[in-house]
Amino acid sequence: MLTNSTRRWLAGLGVAGAFIAASATPAAAEEPAVALGLYFNDTTVALGSEGKTDSPIVYASEPTVVNNLTVRYDYSGLAGKAKITPEIEGDCTTPEEGVLVCQEHFEIGIDDWGIAGLLAVNIAPAAGAKDGDSGDLKVTVSADGVKPASHTAKVKIGEGVDLAGGPEVTRSAAPGGSFTAPLVLSNVGETSAKGAVVVFDMDYGIRTSKHYSNCTYADDWVRTCRFTDTTVAAGETFAASVPYVLAKDTYAPGAQYGYHNWMTVDEFDDFTAYLDSRNISVGEPGTDEALVLTKQPAAQARSFQADPNPENNWSGMQVKVTGTNGVDLAAIGDELTGKAGEVVTATVGVRNNGPASLDFGRVGSPVTKIDVTVPIGTTAVQVPGNCFPMKGDNGDWEEPGKPGAKAYRCYPDIFIGVGEEQTVELGLRIDKVIPNATGAVVINAKCQCEGFQNDTNPANDKAKLLVNAAPGGGVPGDGGQGGGGQGGGDGGSLPITGSNTALIAGIGALLLAAGTAGYVVSRRRKTRFVA
Repeated sequence: MLTNSTRRWLAGLGVAGAFIAASATPAAAEEPAVALGLYFNDTTVALGSEGKTDSPIVYASEPTVVNNLTVRYDYSGLAGKAKITPEIEGDCTTPEEGVLVCQEHFEIGIDDWGIAGLLAVNIAPAAGAKDGDSGDLKVTVSADGVKPASHTAKVKIGEGVDLAGGPEVTRSAAPGGSFTAPLVLSNVGETSAKGAVVVFDMDYGIRTSKHYSNCTYADDWVRTCRFTDTTVAAGETFAASVPYVLAKDTYAPGAQYGYHNWMTVDEFDDFTAYLDSRNISVGEPGTDEALVLTKQPAAQARSFQADPNPENNWSGMQVKVTGTNGVDLAAIGDELTGKAGEVVTATVGVRNNGPASLDFGRVGSPVTKIDVTVPIGTTAVQVPGNCFPMKGDNGDWEEPGKPGAKAYRCYPDIFIGVGEEQTVELGLRIDKVIPNATGAVVINAKCQCEGFQNDTNPANDKAKLLVNAAPGGGVPGDGGQGGGGQGGGDGGSLPITGSNTALIAGIGALLLAAGTAGYVVSRRRKTRFVA
């Protein structure tokens, strides 16, 4: 199971934490308080191609802002095999043969989740390269006042194999219903493909009804399938029909999307090296028979292989979800008691009463908004970073976690399962004891923005946040569900009490990133760096 930290995919929430001002730079004789971490992907490039563009993934042992971030690429071990050039001219110098040094001229916020896309380089075959060549690329990252880090990546030169996916398809099914979709692999190049691997990115509702032995799964979500014994000659097309089922808690009416991406065996090996470095699993092998690709009517010594044109490797499907299967989101309030001067913890949030789950992973937006009005006579002195002071009708994105506001807009996850609660904790200082001091928790605020606004029971979208209730008080407006959410969690921001299954499906997006130039990895990923 993935940790709750993997659920923090809301763009921008964690970014602010990386831009907290760094502490004073230690004296030169002291060990730097912050250490950098680094990974650079193993890369297979095709002969005759323009190569691949990639960048290091840089981590910090704790959130920090660095100056003069510098990456040193030592490719002396690739002489005559590969050439390294900067993606953007002007950022890099060549102090010696086989070495490229690139530097950022702006402050960079880095945290233990990692950041990619900085100081990228193009890796291409050298003029005299031949199939089967390989060598090391040593990458070192440094910055002012932090401990540097190095990583050695393997670069391989191979045959160019142009794999292509089939056309996108549309299917229709109700929650719990079954359907099939094609898995198509074409070789549109001039060199035979010695096997291939397909990586899937499926929405929450799309499950597989069979677990093939040459594929890997997380629960009922398919992640990868390997066809290492299938040789696809130039101009040939192979295909299979894959059975799927929609989860019973799929939201309806609506749409679910699935994508898959083809890689050569060598390119997939490069990518699994990255996954292994981050302790990310591609899943468990299935126990049914193997999925077999069948040759279709013509439509048009050990060496390495790479795809010189990965943009046509993709294919996908849209599943139109029929019927009606809605969602009742309910606000979670709280009731607190304390003396003047005490700080009490309010646990407020949202609960999914079903019958459907909500998955906003494809667009990356939170499922709803949790608006909190601070009770009179109290001051919010402890506020999590995913809560923002209200500024007009919106949260002030420039002030995450700022104490002292009268109202906040907090954001839950991109997914909430049936029966799941997602809560935030705010520390309220009781400045003056006022009987029945009342604040409010409101979800599903109407706005011109992304998020769920089709609640089947709007009556429970508001709950009270009550401090020092008079006898006979309580937390009315909570839909009869009780006031408290769950405490704890990772980082104290969004404790999750329900299922983690959405992220098992959503990790396909990380895997699919391997199919395009340089394995573009989004800013916040699955495993923390530890120095």
